[in-house]
Amino acid sequence: MTIAHHPTDETLLRYAAGTLAAGPAIVIAAHLAVCPLCRNRLRTFEALGGAVLDETPATALAPTALAAALTRIDAEAAPAPSGRHAGPSAARPSPVTRDGLRLPDALAGCDIGAWRWLGPGVRMSRISTPREPDASIMLLKVAPGRKLPEHGHSGTEFTHVLSGSFSDVLGRFGPGDLAEVDDEVEHQPIVDRDGECICLVALDGRMRLSGLFGRIVQPLFGF
Repeated sequence: MTIAHHPTDETLLRYAAGTLAAGPAIVIAAHLAVCPLCRNRLRTFEALGGAVLDETPATALAPTALAAALTRIDAEAAPAPSGRHAGPSAARPSPVTRDGLRLPDALAGCDIGAWRWLGPGVRMSRISTPREPDASIMLLKVAPGRKLPEHGHSGTEFTHVLSGSFSDVLGRFGPGDLAEVDDEVEHQPIVDRDGECICLVALDGRMRLSGLFGRIVQPLFGF
């Protein structure tokens, strides 16, 4: 697998710090599982963060700080799929599959919905994560040669290619590639003709679909 597209440094820094939202964090974890280059970058950012903490002057805690922290830990759910507590170094969960395709381990514990029709040759499966049930995350399956509606975003769109490939104004994206598209980009992904494309997609914001067809299917996306 040759990976040509990766998350930005800013995104990996947020992932390392555990401040990335749940949906994008799952997509980044899926990319990290197959990308040695980004795993090395992540380790560098984590080491830099540790060095900064080591040089930060200690601050006295309130007498009740320990008890409050333990109470919060007891109240929280399972660890979130972001930061140094997730990704390839975590314990391997049972494999998650869909249509014979092994899905990323980052989706373990998530509720993966049935395929829904969005248009000719386009299907979507909504994903709910325990950490953030309302997160905008989905599997997208597009038939060979099909175009998605032209669209922009009010935030950032994170797309990790699981199988197949597509092209847009930013280039060609194949298995393992990560497309990170911000609110300045309008694009229309077109799937290559040699096979269907399945992607894991998360939105930090909302999608803005263009044209008549886009406005018709926008409610079906729900993002």
